[in-house]
Amino acid sequence: MTGATGYLGRALLPALRDRGHEVRALVRPESKGRLTPGVEMVPGNALDHASFVEAVAPADTFVQLVGVSHPGPGKARQFLEIDLVSVRESVKAAQRAGIRHFVYVSVARPAPVMKAYQAVRAEGEEIIRASGLPATFLRPWYVLGPGHWWPYGMLPLYWAAELTPWTREGARRQGLVTLRQMTAALVEAVEHPPTGIRVVEVPEIKAGVNGAGGARS
Repeated sequence: MTGATGYLGRALLPALRDRGHEVRALVRPESKGRLTPGVEMVPGNALDHASFVEAVAPADTFVQLVGVSHPGPGKARQFLEIDLVSVRESVKAAQRAGIRHFVYVSVARPAPVMKAYQAVRAEGEEIIRASGLPATFLRPWYVLGPGHWWPYGMLPLYWAAELTPWTREGARRQGLVTLRQMTAALVEAVEHPPTGIRVVEVPEIKAGVNGAGGARS
């Protein structure tokens, strides 16, 4: 797993550990104090696959969670330098290690804002597709949780949009999910690898991947 000490990683690691999974986590030396206890640490740089590729195998699943924290319109350059580079390097490492399932957190689209972020995440998906690795793409829009509460004020707008026929589909695709829902969707993805590419959109994340199935493409 990359991004193990970040917002999603810190929620996902204990969930996987509690279900009996063995996880190795790529961690920068300065962040090792934030790693979930009981998880094997792999020191390295997510922007350089050579720094961690030898530590990936043996493993069957690679979970890619690296990303700029608190994405915003003013961080377009960081998306290119961190998000895009990290997924490219992770795919290289996963291919060399013989990984059978690549899990990638993308983003819901199309959407009227955050065009640079959407473009980078879409390019990340294409890099994974081109690699030939079986993969799951999870496409949340915003994940509510500790330190990520501000969109709660928008919930009435979402509800109103879902009641209107011409805005319903977009509101559902770009709906807000909770950290608990996202963590459960990631666990489900890890435990049920596809044979090709599986895409999990916001409605499936909310409903539970197992119950909704997720799209395949």
